[in-house]
Amino acid sequence: METLVAAEAEPARRARPARSARRDNAAKIPGVPYIVRNIPTYDILGEENLQKIERVADRILCEVGIEFRDDPAAIDHWKRAGAKVDGVLVRFEPGMLEEIVASAPAQFTQHARNPARNIEIGGSNVVFSPAYGSPFVMDLDKGRRYGTLEDFRNFIKLAQSSPWLHHSGGTICEPVDVPVNKRHLDMVYSHVKYSDRAFMGSITAEDRVEDSIDMARLVFGRDFVDRNCVILGNVNVNSPLVWDGTMTKSLRAYARANQAAVIVPFILGGAMGPVTNAGAIAQSYAETLAGCALTQLERKGAPVIFGNFLSSMSLRSGSPTFGTPEPAIGSMVIGQLARRRKLPLRCAGNFSNSKLPDAQAMQEGVMSMLSAVHCGANFILHSAGFLDGLLAMSYEKFVMDTDFCGALHSYLAGVVVDDNTLAMDAFLQVGPGSHFLGCDHTMRNYQTAFWDSTLSDNEPFEKWSEEGGSTDMAARANKRWKKTLAEYEAPPLDVAIDEALTDYMTRRKNSMADAWY
Repeated sequence: METLVAAEAEPARRARPARSARRDNAAKIPGVPYIVRNIPTYDILGEENLQKIERVADRILCEVGIEFRDDPAAIDHWKRAGAKVDGVLVRFEPGMLEEIVASAPAQFTQHARNPARNIEIGGSNVVFSPAYGSPFVMDLDKGRRYGTLEDFRNFIKLAQSSPWLHHSGGTICEPVDVPVNKRHLDMVYSHVKYSDRAFMGSITAEDRVEDSIDMARLVFGRDFVDRNCVILGNVNVNSPLVWDGTMTKSLRAYARANQAAVIVPFILGGAMGPVTNAGAIAQSYAETLAGCALTQLERKGAPVIFGNFLSSMSLRSGSPTFGTPEPAIGSMVIGQLARRRKLPLRCAGNFSNSKLPDAQAMQEGVMSMLSAVHCGANFILHSAGFLDGLLAMSYEKFVMDTDFCGALHSYLAGVVVDDNTLAMDAFLQVGPGSHFLGCDHTMRNYQTAFWDSTLSDNEPFEKWSEEGGSTDMAARANKRWKKTLAEYEAPPLDVAIDEALTDYMTRRKNSMADAWY
């Protein structure tokens, strides 16, 4: 819009540098701490069909049951709650789990070390967080390789630098150059050191959860952490219908400390669940509800997030597929079920099975990300960087995805209707047959009227080919992430907190031998 207004006074080619500078500066805008959605959720099933799914979930829980392996304390919780326990197999009467999870908050605050970055999870709030868990990283220069601690920190810096993300994330990539039993210390420290946003802790062992929470206590204070959520833990069901002890001990440790566990089944239709959407949804609902209820048995009122990860697979090859329509539409139903339980929702994300940051990656990512937006997800993990079925974090895809997250900020804002947006003064000033380029209303609103991508090329073909080098978005993203890292500045961190964290890490690392598996 700025280019068009300036065109009345001088040739368009002289106005474009100003627009380019404005686009470059957009990435430096602090942004909002989280989104408050102004569009409704998309509810696709009526009451009768929702009840059918809930009844099947009740039958799964009552007639089939869920195994809770290698965690006697979890079994004891279920016995005291009145479940039917046979060894590690636990069965639940209809309605039992719904009654237990009623004590969990419908909305809660996750505090960041910068209070201006605190996020609200639940209600009409939406939080974008980077992708999570990839062992590999990739970029257009070096290709695909194992992730390192340097890569891990680079992605934290990219997330911190984006105005369109709200959360620092968790295991953005696995830093495989650090021993398995010690890398969680470096990851938590890196989130605190290089970002002032909320973050996630370890879930791979109970003692690593305790380390993550202890480090958070050094940042926020023990009493504050006991009363407030400052860290999340993303725990996965071993679908179908198994909770293993590593995960239940981790989720109980977070709940015990009054921190939020994100309860997530990972169901590949046809492998870990039925090929049919409704059956997979019923299974997912049952597994998630059991995990959410266990947090409340550990500590009544602890925050918890109702999570879900539906996916499909190629029945010809057995390969997982991501960004496909069936899981996307299934997410809509998961959203309805979570709202019936009045629990915050983590669902869908920017999924792709592509091996490159290409058209397939963006097509699949948009399909799944829009499902997250429309199903009412409050915490959207995997918002940026997800490639190769989550096996790789891509530098280029990361900044392409954050750019798309910027577009979603405007999309979720909906349509504002007031005297200014109805623009009657503009109609009166311009009249029939003229244009709105230089009218007062346009001049008042042009800087904020439209979302402006920092990566898309909207120039004429001749300028794109002659001056821009005929680059595609991936090539522009390659330059963008390098520029962002070169200009990155770490947010201030209290020296005493930094020293306390460093001392804690040193003592914990010295207390154990390196383990690489």
